Amino acid sequence: MKLELNKIYTKSNLISFVRLLLVAPTIYFISNIPEHDEYRVVVLSLFFLAYLSDLLDGYLARKYNEISELGKIIDPLADKVFVIAIVFQLFISGEITPIYFWIIISRDILILLGGVFITNITGKVLPSNLLGKITVSSIGIFLIAVVAGAKEFSWLYNLLQYLSIFLSFASILGYSLRGYETIKWYKKNGNVKEH
Repeated sequence: MKLELNKIYTKSNLISFVRLLLVAPTIYFISNIPEHDEYRVVVLSLFFLAYLSDLLDGYLARKYNEISELGKIIDPLADKVFVIAIVFQLFISGEITPIYFWIIISRDILILLGGVFITNITGKVLPSNLLGKITVSSIGIFLIAVVAGAKEFSWLYNLLQYLSIFLSFASILGYSLRGYETIKWYKKNGNVKEH
């Protein structure tokens, strides 16, 4: 995988890096929610900023033709680091169940390892697809609901939790099938079919 210098220092990649910087303050405020319930609003605001940055970096990459192999790595990596850090802190705080924590962590580790494996073989990064984006959105909605106090409404808490778990398993299966087809196509044709 070759990285062009002019495709590294781009507006979209910079925004992805900024999203990574939001992790530290988000974790700080989540960890202090038990003593300062008003921090829930701050955390929700940081979630919203992270979401906006995710939309903006994709928009800029397309508008200014800044789509790059590095961007295909950094954008989902920033999402994963942000989500994993928050899931971990909410787990430590007792806001989410151990099984939910391990399912989400395992999903991201499997997809990360699968991505490295596919890239090593084909030299290309397998980009996120619609199912992956829907899954990340469902996880994000659940985490937002948890921070907003959804545990007080068990039906809502359980509904959002089980929906994101179902989509997590579906996305792992979908990613595995796409990875298999990508490698199969590459070995047969010597290049990677665009998804």
